[in-house]
Amino acid sequence: MPSNDHHSFSAVRKKRKNVTTKQKKTSQSSASRTVSKPKPQKVKYMPNWFRNLLALVIVICFSTAFYYWFVRPYVYRWKPCQGCKEYGVCIPSGFDVHGIDISHHQGDIDWNRLSQNRNAAIPLYFVFMKATEGGDHSDDRFVENFSAARAHGFIRGAYHFYIPSTDAVKQADFFIQSVALDSGDLPPVLDVEMIGEKEKKEFQRDVKRWLERVESHYGVKPILYTSYKFKERYLNDSAFNVYPYWIAHYYVDSVKYRGRWDFWQHTDVGTVPGIEKEVDLDVFNGTLDELKELTINTKSSCEIE
Repeated sequence: MPSNDHHSFSAVRKKRKNVTTKQKKTSQSSASRTVSKPKPQKVKYMPNWFRNLLALVIVICFSTAFYYWFVRPYVYRWKPCQGCKEYGVCIPSGFDVHGIDISHHQGDIDWNRLSQNRNAAIPLYFVFMKATEGGDHSDDRFVENFSAARAHGFIRGAYHFYIPSTDAVKQADFFIQSVALDSGDLPPVLDVEMIGEKEKKEFQRDVKRWLERVESHYGVKPILYTSYKFKERYLNDSAFNVYPYWIAHYYVDSVKYRGRWDFWQHTDVGTVPGIEKEVDLDVFNGTLDELKELTINTKSSCEIE
């Protein structure tokens, strides 16, 4: 039979063990709380020099983009005019034969007042008019403008706006059906401004088909209109150099294109009496007699098929 001393010793040991266990749990719990408690992180601030540099870069990029898109195209207006200022712009010097090109965008035109510009300091002798676009769209002002231009003594011309996604022959035939050129009119014009999704070779082939189809009908080589950068990039084949070239080249004092050219559209913000809205201004690279030599000479080649 166990003694009372033995029971007392066992009770003490059990009590000590329980106390030790509780201390361990308390210690573990305290340690767990200590580990889970996040340490305060030190906030890292952007250095002043880096923040200033970043701000400077942003300002430079914004200023460059603003100048390129909104200032550069019009900076020529603030430059001293070396030639004669007429029609709201500085007229390129060294040219005697001037004209305009119009479409429905110019709205109603006072042809009586417009014809008075033939007696201005910078006379206007010729007018190109938009006739057609793509394979089925006619400019709703063409018939009226084309007739009025002849009636008021202007040398007139008609142009077609080319759509790469539409069949070239269909476009050529639509122009032929819409425009009856007469003796004294300028050759038909093909306005090419975009390549669309065509490959360069396919695009060139289609443009050539339009030019050849129209030439075979009217009996004269059509005029090719496009910007000099577009021509050098997409129509740089020598096959296109045989056509009279009407170059679109704005905001410059002189033509940068090194090849031969016949007409130069030098601005799209001309203000001409008789036309309420801004209009494109052009010059012919030659004399008035040479311009007349460029016109169609026979009526028979211009009859509509």
